Amino acid sequence: MTASDRESETVKPERSPRRSALLTAWLGIVQAILLLASAWLLSLIPGPKSSDEEFLEFYASDTRRLVVLLGIYLMPFAAIAFLWFAVALRVWVAQTSTRPQDALLSNVQLVSAILFVALFLSSAAASTVLAVTVELADTPIEPTTARQFPQFGTALLLVFAMRMAAMFIFTTSGLARVHARLPRWFVWSGYVVGLFLLLSASLNPTLVIVFPVWVLALSVILLLKSRRLPKEQV
Repeated sequence: MTASDRESETVKPERSPRRSALLTAWLGIVQAILLLASAWLLSLIPGPKSSDEEFLEFYASDTRRLVVLLGIYLMPFAAIAFLWFAVALRVWVAQTSTRPQDALLSNVQLVSAILFVALFLSSAAASTVLAVTVELADTPIEPTTARQFPQFGTALLLVFAMRMAAMFIFTTSGLARVHARLPRWFVWSGYVVGLFLLLSASLNPTLVIVFPVWVLALSVILLLKSRRLPKEQV
């Protein structure tokens, strides 16, 4: 037996399309749940219209600060799950398509996913820096500063990160249309959702739920499609 033969025996076979679809679906579901949970926890921070007394009372409360800190600890796991989801989605499309992969769409999809994660984590850091400061250094809170940091985090998330999310939706919908991997209605609704996130001028915190809901819907579709694949492909 030659060295090349022994090497070929040690190489593991590629993950089957069924297993790739299952992995992508469950990663998407986990990411969407973690993102929604962390966003809800951070939404408990007083808004810009809150009084100085409300800000001081919020950061003076150990229980309320703990809720915010829990949100910031969940966000990195949501980001990690999303990176795995984005890469697993690319692998699944490449495995199941009979056409050459569109390099432009595929690369923009990956870059937009990376930028979304970077902006998402930056937003989390900005929104929770005061809670972390009080928890670790027991430093008094200045109400003006207490307003600015959460607003900065909100701007990063809703103005910048959501635009990257829109690009991820656009490119994913484009790949799905070219390779006919997803239902046509979901592809065209993806363009609508992406356009909404791209052009929306709202700073309403509820806007953040649009992207994880879309990821959740995509994951459910992949989960249903994977169950139709023959088990012998596993």
